[in-house]
Amino acid sequence: IRTSGEYRISNFLLWQIAYAELCFTPVLWPDFRKDDLYSAILDFQNRERRFGMISEQIKQVTDK
Repeated sequence: IRTSGEYRISNFLLWQIAYAELCFTPVLWPDFRKDDLYSAILDFQNRERRFGMISEQIKQVTDK
């Protein structure tokens, strides 16, 4: 979760976050509360994890 509304990772752990899911929020860190965390989790739950594939490839794998 990246707070403060910045949509960049500043070259932080580039190799380690290759397939990581990132969440950017405009809320500043001192103001980040439980509801903001729940919002980030809900956003994550609604994403389609593709691990470098495209949606059609995911459908082919899951249809087998």
